[in-house]
Amino acid sequence: MASPVERFRELLRIPTVSHADESETDWTVFHAFRDALERLYPAAHATLEREVIDGHSLLYRWPGREAGSPLVLMAHIDVVPVVESEWSSPPFAAEIIGEGTDAAIHARGAIDDKGALVAIVEAVEALASEGFVPRHDVYLAFGHNEETAGGGARAVVQALRERGIRPALVLDEGGAVVEGVLPGVSVPTAMVGVAERGVMTVVLTARESGGHASTPPSTPATARLARAIDRLHRHPFPTRLAPPVRAMLTTLAPHAPRPLRMLLRNLAVTGPVVAAVLSRLGPETNAIVRTTAVATQLSGAPGENVLATTARAAVNIRLLTGDTVASAERRVRRVIADSEVEVEVRHGSDPSPVSPWRGEAWRRIAVAVAHTLGEDVVTTPYLQLGASDSRWFTAISDSVYRFTPFHLTRAERDALHAHDERIRVDVWLRGIGFYRALVAAS
Repeated sequence: MASPVERFRELLRIPTVSHADESETDWTVFHAFRDALERLYPAAHATLEREVIDGHSLLYRWPGREAGSPLVLMAHIDVVPVVESEWSSPPFAAEIIGEGTDAAIHARGAIDDKGALVAIVEAVEALASEGFVPRHDVYLAFGHNEETAGGGARAVVQALRERGIRPALVLDEGGAVVEGVLPGVSVPTAMVGVAERGVMTVVLTARESGGHASTPPSTPATARLARAIDRLHRHPFPTRLAPPVRAMLTTLAPHAPRPLRMLLRNLAVTGPVVAAVLSRLGPETNAIVRTTAVATQLSGAPGENVLATTARAAVNIRLLTGDTVASAERRVRRVIADSEVEVEVRHGSDPSPVSPWRGEAWRRIAVAVAHTLGEDVVTTPYLQLGASDSRWFTAISDSVYRFTPFHLTRAERDALHAHDERIRVDVWLRGIGFYRALVAAS
């Protein structure tokens, strides 16, 4: 029988790439992935009930011994596209590179998010093989298009809602075990997302009559658009400490060096200063203390010597807890202050509700972290910067968390959605233990 690592590598070799235009997605590989799961994990598939939702998402139910609110473990099957020439090894070969504790599996999806998905199924397979039966139901929810539309997860939530199911705990991908989250804080920290920022796209459009580029007007559409983008850049959203960030800083305060410790223990007074400092320490810390806005797409004239009749920019905005799509739109209009630049919200969703960082659900995660990932690891709430499928589950559960039980370096985190995505073998194997402990406590 194949080892857990070999099963993981086999599933990584299946290129389940999703595309925003789903007509470009090869669904046959998703069917192959589903078939491989069933073949590789016979005990799990003999014990759990499986249904296919929205064409390609998978929902498993492990019946418990008694009635009660279930545990939901989430992951997603799809991965983002690759630029193969940028990779040091073929992105779907799942090669193991390095030796000993440095040995790592290089593959698209190694962390995002087949690392979690396969670790979950490995834990369930082991427990099912031993005859374990959870006290309450356990659900596994594996979406097929998290990287694009998230429709699979929404359909799963709708199915559970119609059945009257309100999970006691939902856990999806998110923060990891990291070090150096703040300057001087060297203790390893399990970053458990208790909320997600909202996301919206604002389209800025400037228009003019057009003509030949040899005779431009004094302020062409491209210049008006550039001025609007520059104003957004020069006048960022204000900094502040949202409740999840304040809770994170308070949790880390005892582990900080003395000068910083005093600042973090008195956030009622020092909060504005701490927020301002964090905004200057780097992109990640800046993103946890303010709503961010950045122009990501630009378009203008069809030719080099033609005036643009329409100049357009897409601005991606990530909303800090407490801000809304409506409030952000008002601020964008106020900052741009140009009636000749159209502002259109193409789509948007407000930040997620904040899950509690106290209580039974939180305790279950923290205990599993301590027992399997290290008693020295400090479990702390934090605000997740990116979006995940878990945001849809906030409609049916008050305890939705985002955490991937892998100890990741800065370089490993930077490889997400980039070339040379990888996970160390021993780190991945420890993650299986975390999910096993969480299920066993259900």
